[in-house]
Amino acid sequence: MIVTDRIAFLVEKLRLSPHPEGGFYSETYRSEERIPTDSGKRNLSTAIYFLLTSESVSKFHRIKSDELWFFHEGSNLTVHTLSGLGHQRLSLGPPSINGKAFPQHLVAANTIFGSSVDEPDSYALVSCVVSPGFDFADFELFGEKELAELFPNSSEIIKKLT
Repeated sequence: MIVTDRIAFLVEKLRLSPHPEGGFYSETYRSEERIPTDSGKRNLSTAIYFLLTSESVSKFHRIKSDELWFFHEGSNLTVHTLSGLGHQRLSLGPPSINGKAFPQHLVAANTIFGSSVDEPDSYALVSCVVSPGFDFADFELFGEKELAELFPNSSEIIKKLT
């Protein structure tokens, strides 16, 4: 019950709302400065709090900007990427002895990615900074069938994150 109490507290205190990809978020910063991009003018950068529980996932999606992830609390979170290298994992959490977890990771622009909490009955609270700034017009959510055709050797994680 302590974990569910903490999750409820964070959702209320940080004013988090459901995110279309899964989890909860709240935008905390949107720069006033705007810059030209191939998709039109975008804010220079944006930042959000993002909370994911072990009962949910962040579904595979892609944005047109770089996204920096910063770990705050809870269990480690795995950011799953799909690319020409296949399925790769970025472990986000406190630095670990085995060298796999780090408190910050970059997901490069145009990378297909999603995330999941590593431990059962837990959560992860992170922040994400997007540059150029996030715009839902640049957000693309993927379905299982289209990803399975592109990445036939990654069917297990595709099924989990779609």
